[in-house]
Amino acid sequence: MAIPDYQSIMLPLLKLLADEQEHFLRDAIETLVEYFNLSEDERKEFLPSGLQPVFANRVGWARTYMKKAGLLESTRRGFFKITQRGMNALKENPPEINVKFLEKYSEFIKFRETRREKEDDAVLPETENILKQSPEDLLVSGYQKIRQELAEELLSQVKTCSPDFFERLVVELLVKMGYGGSRKDAGKAIGRSGDGGIDGIIKEDKLGLDVIYIQAKRWEGTVSRPEIQKFAGALQGHRAKKGIFITSSHYSKEALDYASKIDNRIVLVDGDALAQLMIDNDIGVSKIASYDIKKMDSDYFLE
Repeated sequence: MAIPDYQSIMLPLLKLLADEQEHFLRDAIETLVEYFNLSEDERKEFLPSGLQPVFANRVGWARTYMKKAGLLESTRRGFFKITQRGMNALKENPPEINVKFLEKYSEFIKFRETRREKEDDAVLPETENILKQSPEDLLVSGYQKIRQELAEELLSQVKTCSPDFFERLVVELLVKMGYGGSRKDAGKAIGRSGDGGIDGIIKEDKLGLDVIYIQAKRWEGTVSRPEIQKFAGALQGHRAKKGIFITSSHYSKEALDYASKIDNRIVLVDGDALAQLMIDNDIGVSKIASYDIKKMDSDYFLE
């Protein structure tokens, strides 16, 4: 099953607190992990920031929303319990507790109105799908959409460039990633060998302790196994053990299988991966905005 959204977590969380005892958030998360029968992979799935598990984040937002509605209350740092209002809500035996259910409480409505003023809901309509997402979910999904659209735009532009430009782009990318020493040194490598299966040679590190052979193909069609075999043969001719084959297209299954089984270490980078690397290393893109996500430092307020 997929990791449940925070609204699906609300009712099970409230029922867990029906004993009217104080509960530790971490223990509640573990109990809910078992309740939803999450797999090991689902338990370990993190937000793209890598700072928090997805499920723990959603439990946190379920708790926050019910606290804003007065169904839960914090007792001390990391601990909370059900309120009388929460007990009364359970007595109604609702099939689920969601945003619509919480809107019966004036405190929650006030909380939602404050959020709407900050988020400008005229621009971001609250569809049922959006209502099911935590603020982090919305931020992450929006970022991923922007990034994917940018990657597609980049790859489309790359495919219109000349082969020479594509080779220079590849070298600049590798330099940004820490290969090749200086940009000037790396640039000399392009076309130096004249080998039909090799487009250039670049230092593996700034000291030049080893070299990596490059094949850069700006293609539209699928790169098949014979092309990788040709590159591997060229590497053997130079007694080289490492190579990078970068294309604006994609590889056939046979090409991928072949590269994984030969003695030479050949890294295959397809068009999608190339676009993502360009974004990560600021090649062909420019930054238009940056946002810092912060949270309250509870330790600061300890007396």
